[in-house]
Amino acid sequence: MRAVIQRVSKASVTINSNVTAHINTGFVVLLGIEQNDTSEDAVWLCKKIAQLRVFNDENGHMNRSLHDVQGDILLISQFTLFASTKKGNRPSFIRAAQPQIAIPLYETCIHELQKHISGTVYTGEFGADMKIELCNDGPVTICIDTKNKE
Repeated sequence: MRAVIQRVSKASVTINSNVTAHINTGFVVLLGIEQNDTSEDAVWLCKKIAQLRVFNDENGHMNRSLHDVQGDILLISQFTLFASTKKGNRPSFIRAAQPQIAIPLYETCIHELQKHISGTVYTGEFGADMKIELCNDGPVTICIDTKNKE
């Protein structure tokens, strides 16, 4: 599993010209799920995301977590995080999980994140053509891959 976590001051997702979710302070999490990912990967990743201390304290140091700032999460499935560009110019997505694997793991992530934060987890729509608008605060962007836990 791969996640790109962006600290935001606001973000929204639009599907079919309708804003379906909007957050203020929090994270936009772009989530890629690979064929061999497991629920254990989801649990580990979600706990890591929820505990990231990347929000500024009163001294301007990144010491506060999402819980500390009562932030929300906008979780967006993004299979393109597993794009392979080794051959040619057209990316291959063969490593990305098929929907029968990815959807249950995506739903596990929703539930796991909600367990660990005081705010709300909002989502896009799995497999939909989504438009994401965000104001990256900092900018702060963190990449986490469950294959690199140590």
